[in-house]
Amino acid sequence: MNSRMQVARIHGAGDMRLHDEPVPTPRSGEALVKVTAVGVCGSDVHWFREGHIGGDRIEAPLVLGHECAGVIQGGARRGERVAIDPAQACGRCSYCEEGNPNLCSVLRFAGHAPQDGALCGYVAWPEHCLVPLPAALSDVEGALLEPLGVAMYAVELGAVGPGMSVGVFGSGPIGLLTLQVARVAGATRLFATDRADVPHRLEAARALGATAFAVHDGGEAEDILAATGGRGVDVAFEAAGDPEAVEAAVAAVKPGGRAILVGIPSEDRVAFTASVARRKDLLVRVVHRMKHTYPRAIQLVESRRVDLCSLATHRFSLADVAQAYAVAERREGLKIIIEC
Repeated sequence: MNSRMQVARIHGAGDMRLHDEPVPTPRSGEALVKVTAVGVCGSDVHWFREGHIGGDRIEAPLVLGHECAGVIQGGARRGERVAIDPAQACGRCSYCEEGNPNLCSVLRFAGHAPQDGALCGYVAWPEHCLVPLPAALSDVEGALLEPLGVAMYAVELGAVGPGMSVGVFGSGPIGLLTLQVARVAGATRLFATDRADVPHRLEAARALGATAFAVHDGGEAEDILAATGGRGVDVAFEAAGDPEAVEAAVAAVKPGGRAILVGIPSEDRVAFTASVARRKDLLVRVVHRMKHTYPRAIQLVESRRVDLCSLATHRFSLADVAQAYAVAERREGLKIIIEC
C-alpha cells in the first residue's frame, strides 16, 4: 500500500483543490479504510457554493464527503466491505444516554468543519462506526445508506402509516428516498414537486408512483389540494431547502397534519405563513440527520424494497472532483458519486 494518497480539500467557496498527503495512521479504536465510493450531498453543495452551512464556516481547508463506503485495510476485519457511519457520537452525554446520538453535544461528523470527511484515498475511522455490507449491496449502495437513513428518520418523525397520503416538496435524492420509504411505511397516495427546469427529477418521482407537479408560484400546493379533494396530505415533507417549498408544504398539508422540514436552506432561515400553520394546528418537525437506521436501511435495500442504484446517475473519479461538484451544483441528474 502506498504511504501517500490523493485528497480533495475545499479552501473556500468554489475553491476545491487536490492535494498529495500521507495516508492516516489509525488511533486506538480506529481502523484504516480504503474509500471506494462517496456520494455528493446537498449539504456538500452548500459548503462548495457558499463556504459555510449556517453558522459553521470553513476555517481551514476541509475534506468533504459523508456518504461513503470502503474496505477495511488491517486487523481482524481486514478486507471487510463497510458503510462508514459519518457520525461520531460520544455515547456519554445526556443526549446520547437518552438515545439521541444525532443530538450529541460533542458530535463529530465527517465532512462538517472541522472534521475531515471521505473525499480521499483512505480514512482512519472509529471501528464501531464501520457497518458491514452484505455481498448483495454494492459500494455505491453502501455509501447511499446514509441519505436513506435521513429519509427513514424523516418518515419516522412524520409518523407515516398505512393508507396515509404524503407530499414531498423537492424531488432530489432525499425527496425521492423519502417517497420510497413512505411507500414502504404504507402510504398509498404520493405527491411530489420540483422545479420545471429539472424535469428528470419530476419523472423520477413519477416512476416511484407519485403524482408530480412542477413548481409554479405556489400553485403546486393548490394542485395537491385539488387532487386530495381539498383535504390536503396527511404529512408534508420539505426536501428542497427552499423557502417556497416550505410555504407550499404548509399550504398543502391537512389541518392537524405534520410538516417535516428536511432541506437545508441557504440563508439559514425558515419562514412560513403563521396564520395558515396556526389555523391548521400543524405539528412542525425539523430533521437533524438520522439515528439507529443502518441495520434497517440495509434490510430495505437487500430486500429491494428501496432502490438506491437508480439514484446514482453520474460517476466521477477523485481527480475530477471539481467537475463532479459543478454538476451537482447545476442539479444535473440525481446523485453524483465519486469513486475513489
